[in-house]
Amino acid sequence: MPLYETVFIARQDLTPAQVETLTGEIETTLKAQGGKVTKTEQWGLRTLAYRINKNKKGHYTLINIDAPAAAITEMERTMRIHDDVMRYMTIRVDEHEEGPSAILRRANDDERPSGGFGDRPSRGGDRGDRGGDRGFRPRAPRSEEGDAA
Repeated sequence: MPLYETVFIARQDLTPAQVETLTGEIETTLKAQGGKVTKTEQWGLRTLAYRINKNKKGHYTLINIDAPAAAITEMERTMRIHDDVMRYMTIRVDEHEEGPSAILRRANDDERPSGGFGDRPSRGGDRGDRGGDRGFRPRAPRSEEGDAA
């Protein structure tokens, strides 16, 4: 059977338990159509790039699916009808990624202590060494045009 990845965004006012229930409903729809869910990841409440239906945030969820195309069509129809799902995207993949997704790997990398931009050594201050002498600089004389009349 073909392999798919689906990411959907649920409304921000849902609790994490309600998002898990919603994910369970989607899994049930897929199983009823002859598909199976191989992995589910809750990415949590994240800020949206732009407002969707007056929401600034949304609960993101990734689902790896092994199902026929008819099951995917039914799942997308169910998500389109559901009021709690703001957006969804399904793509077909050649193989599923083993281990955590790139989003969760990045979240784990962010938890490690660092001094700023990755492993780059600090150059001192927030702007770094700009070089040169930044001392006194005399201003050039300005011409006064209004005195000639």
